[in-house]
Amino acid sequence: MCGILAVLGCADSSLAKRSRIIELSRRLRHRGPDWSGLHCFKDCYLAHQRLAIVDPASGDQPLYNEDKSIVVTVNGEIYNHEELRANLESHQFRTGSDCEVIAHLYEEYGEDFVHMLDGMFSFVLLDTRDRSYIAARDAIGITPLYMGWGLDGSVWFASEMKALSDDCERFVSFPPGHIYSSKNGGLRRFYNPAWFAECVPSTPYDAPGLRDAFEKAVIKRLMTDVPFGVLLSGGLDSSLVAAVASRHLSKAKVARQWGSQLHTFCIGLKGSPDLKAAREVADYLGTFHHEFHFTVQEGIDALDEVIYHIETYDVTTIRASTPMFLMSRKIKSLGVKMVLSGEGSDEIFGGYLYFHKAPNKEEFHLETCRKIKALHLYDCLRANKATSAWGVEARVPFLDKQFINIAMDIDPEWKMIRHDLGRIEKWVLRNAFDDEQNPYLPKHILYRQKEQFSDGVGYSWIDGLKEHANEHVSDAMLMNASFVYPDNTPMTKEGYYYRSIFEKHFPKNAARATVPGGPSVACSTAKAVEWDEAWLKNPDPSGRAALGVHNDAYQEEPEKIVASENFTSAIGFPQAMRDGMVEVTATTTAI
Repeated sequence: MCGILAVLGCADSSLAKRSRIIELSRRLRHRGPDWSGLHCFKDCYLAHQRLAIVDPASGDQPLYNEDKSIVVTVNGEIYNHEELRANLESHQFRTGSDCEVIAHLYEEYGEDFVHMLDGMFSFVLLDTRDRSYIAARDAIGITPLYMGWGLDGSVWFASEMKALSDDCERFVSFPPGHIYSSKNGGLRRFYNPAWFAECVPSTPYDAPGLRDAFEKAVIKRLMTDVPFGVLLSGGLDSSLVAAVASRHLSKAKVARQWGSQLHTFCIGLKGSPDLKAAREVADYLGTFHHEFHFTVQEGIDALDEVIYHIETYDVTTIRASTPMFLMSRKIKSLGVKMVLSGEGSDEIFGGYLYFHKAPNKEEFHLETCRKIKALHLYDCLRANKATSAWGVEARVPFLDKQFINIAMDIDPEWKMIRHDLGRIEKWVLRNAFDDEQNPYLPKHILYRQKEQFSDGVGYSWIDGLKEHANEHVSDAMLMNASFVYPDNTPMTKEGYYYRSIFEKHFPKNAARATVPGGPSVACSTAKAVEWDEAWLKNPDPSGRAALGVHNDAYQEEPEKIVASENFTSAIGFPQAMRDGMVEVTATTTAI
C-alpha cells in the first residue's frame, strides 16, 4: 500500500505551504517507505509515499501522461493493467507501473473510465489543462481514502485521516465505488452491480464456476515484483487462499524470482487454536510456514499505536487489529512486502454464526448485501491499515469484483444453513472446492466450522483487554460517559478506554464522526436480534452461547459475564453480536 495526499485549490502557494504539504505527507510514510514524490501546479499539490510492489525501479509517483499535463497519485494495484495498456496503443508509457494506465485512460476516455479498472485503488488525478480534478475509490473500499475541506476553500484527499485532520475544518470517509469530479461538483457512484440494488437473485448454484472465479481472483493477485506470502489462520477462507496460491505459484512468473514454495504466516498466543490449525494446513500444502507468538501484555502495550494507525475506536476492530499489527511488523522484518488475506468471505456467503437464524433466503441475502457494503468501515479498514502500518500490502481475493458478482448472483437458497441437507455455513464455497480427484484441502479442514476471533487467537486475549480496561476506567468514568462522549457513547470500560486513546490522537468532531455506530443506528435494524432475541442477552465474545450452533459451544458462569458493548455498528449489529463476527483469517496470522 502507498500513501497519497492531494490538496487542491489552496489560497496559499508559498514555499511554506509546500513545506507543510511535505510535512503532512510524511505522516503517511509508514504506508510507503520506499520513495516520496510531490508535484506542485499553481494552487494544487499531489504528494505520494510509495510502497514499491510492481516495477520498483521506475514506478515512482506521481505518474503522468506523455506531456505531463495529467498528473495522478495512486494507492493500490490495477490487476488488469496489461490488458488496458494493450488497448492504448497510441499512448507512450514511461514506466512499468500498473498505475500509470490511469493517466492514459483519462486522456483517452475522460472521466468515464474508472469502471474499467480491476483492482483495489484510491487515486486523485489533476488535469492541468483546465485545473480540474477527479478522485475515486475502489468498488468495495479495500483501500482507504478521506476527503476534507479547508477554510480557504481547498479540497483535500488523503489515504489516512492523520494527514488532513489538523488542517481541514471538516473531513469524511470517501465512499467506496464513487468518483468525485470538480467539473460536476460532487460524488457519483460508478459501481452498480445487480446485487447492489439488493434484489434477491435466482441464478442456480454453479460449483465449478464459483471455484474457477475464485482461482482467477487469487492468481491475478500474484502480480508482484517483491516477496509475498499468505496470512494463514487455519480456517476455511485463509486455507483456500493458501491452497490456490500454492497450487498456481509454480506456474506464475513470480516463482522464477522468488521460488515456487509459498510462505505462510500465523500468529497467536502460545497454544492457541489458530496456531495448531494453521500448522496442519501448512504441512498439508507444503508451505514455508512462519509461526509467531505474542503475549497479552505485548498486545496491550501496542494499543495506543494500533489505534493511531487504524483510526477507529470500534471495539471489535481494535481487538482484531492488534495481533495483525504485531504480525505485520514481523512479516516486514522477513523482507516480505505483500500478503494475501481472506477478508470478505463471511460477508458474501453468510459465514457468521448468527446466519443460522436467518428466517428465509430474502433476509439472508439482504443481510449479506448490507455487510459487504459496510466492509470498508471494519474488516477492510483493519486489514489495510494494520498491515500498512509496517509497509506491508494486503490483497483480498474474496473481494475481487468478478468473484463477488458471481457469488452474489447465486440464489441465496443455496447459501442458507440447512442441517437437514447437511449444509453448514458457507457450504457453497466448501462444496466448490471439494475435489475428490485432486483435493485442495483435507475434508476435515474443508468442512471445519468457523472459529471466532476471541477463541482462535487465544482464549485469554479478550479477557486480558477487559481486565486492563477495568484497571484504567473507573465506575464513575463509565457512569458519566454520556457527558464526556455524547456521540457514540461507550457503554463498557473497554470501549471507554479505546475511545480515550482515539480522542487523544484525533480530537476533532469530524474525526469521531468517521467511526460508525451509536444506539440510534442499530436498535431497530439489528438483524441478528430480529432473527433471535437471545442475542440481546448474549455477551459471549464468540457468540456461541446464545446460538448453540457451534460444535464446541460453551457457557460462561453468569457472575463472570461482562455487560456487552452498546449497539455500535452502522449496519445494525449490536457490539456483543459483532464480537462473534470478526474475520480472523488475517488477524490470527503472525506476529
